[in-house]
Amino acid sequence: MQTDKFYINGAWTAPAAQNPLDVINPSTEEVCATIMLGGQADTDAAVAAARAALPGWMHSDPADRLALVRRVLEVYKARAEDMAQAISLEMGAPIDFARSSQVGAGTSHITNFIAAFDQVEFDAPLGDHAPNDRIIKEAVGVCGLITPWNWPMNQVTLKVIPALLAGCTMVLKPSEVAPLSSIIWAEILHDAGTPAGVFNMVHGDGPGVGTQLSSHTDIDMISFTGSTRAGIAISKAAAETLKRVHLELGGKGANIVFADADEAAVSRGVAHCFNNVGQSCNAPTRMLVQRDIYDAAVETARKTAESIRVGSSVEAGKHIGPVVSAAQFDKIQGLIQKGIDEGARLVTGGVGRPDGLNRGYFVRPTVFADVSNDMTIAREEIFGPVLSMIPFGTEDEAIRIANDTPYGLTNYVQSQDGARRNRVARQLRSGMVEMNGKSRGAGSPFGGMKQSGNGREGGIWGIEDFLEVKSISAWDTGA
Repeated sequence: MQTDKFYINGAWTAPAAQNPLDVINPSTEEVCATIMLGGQADTDAAVAAARAALPGWMHSDPADRLALVRRVLEVYKARAEDMAQAISLEMGAPIDFARSSQVGAGTSHITNFIAAFDQVEFDAPLGDHAPNDRIIKEAVGVCGLITPWNWPMNQVTLKVIPALLAGCTMVLKPSEVAPLSSIIWAEILHDAGTPAGVFNMVHGDGPGVGTQLSSHTDIDMISFTGSTRAGIAISKAAAETLKRVHLELGGKGANIVFADADEAAVSRGVAHCFNNVGQSCNAPTRMLVQRDIYDAAVETARKTAESIRVGSSVEAGKHIGPVVSAAQFDKIQGLIQKGIDEGARLVTGGVGRPDGLNRGYFVRPTVFADVSNDMTIAREEIFGPVLSMIPFGTEDEAIRIANDTPYGLTNYVQSQDGARRNRVARQLRSGMVEMNGKSRGAGSPFGGMKQSGNGREGGIWGIEDFLEVKSISAWDTGA
């Protein structure tokens, strides 16, 4: 792997200066690779390559762009095992989960974008009332794509593929914490025949390459997934050049469990919360339970959490692995202690590593009960396997508690009453609502409101996020 180089203008390129960073295996706390962090010269070179490639790619035949993405999908499938091994190594996903869910997310997104591409109207009349007015959709331009470590290929494919299909050129800055999968991704795009300069990749951290991309005068759009804090900093950096900013940020999802919910609702909610070790922005980390069934739900949550096995990323089987880094481990431990100190009832789990694990960033699956919505563990995104259970009485109270958060990404509703589900879903202030354990359909838009960000990823919405709309009069329909 080209861990010491960047992918710029169709070739692996040495950095302008040596600035090494070790990549840590979170299961062992040992160095598993060393990358170079880019500087301003590297960012400038990548942006210049993207800018030079823009006219040709922007005005290319959409069918050619679709053909490229189809080739990317085939190469991606051929490299699936390499990708799974890289993700498991760099961010601690258990290998079976890495194969099925982490790599599988990329396959699904590419496939769904291919299906959605037919719905994009790049060239269409305004309407019968204005036969000589034309609406053209064209690439927004050169894009800076900044992706996180928690779902590497999920987020890379959600940005790179629609940008390619829209006709944009781009510079990807993957997370420096989990960069190995993106090196393979660059190899995949190269082997699929991506024209030089259309896709570029530079490693770096947020204050370095991230800020350089956000403030660069030759970048037309920034698409960022990560923390709300970083999203605010990116927005400020981008404001000087008035570039478009797409943000997919944090969440503190409420899972409202009514008394008439199905028997599996609570255990399903716990498992969903702890999926990917809780390192998902759309995790249902606040479980709001109607008082009629609250005590039984707490007991079910305890049993479910205690049934979840924690183990190394190299082990086969269904278990959760470590969290990604020492910094993340320390943050989670501090927030668990904060929950105890603020008076929440610790049902299971707690501070420290699980029994039998004295090395690696492993966290005990933790459930708190009797949480009030003003506690720190109910307000802050923990990004670990920690569930906060909150009792409620009425439907209105549940909606009030659910909406009482600065975030607005995903909320969840569990009830056998269809009219109630519909009522509650309409009143929840979030970009997405999932009900009764039913996942949203392929190609549905992903994104939030409030401090969870803006814009939508996935399906036709994800492609159109990378398009500008141009309105033209006096169009010659006969030319």
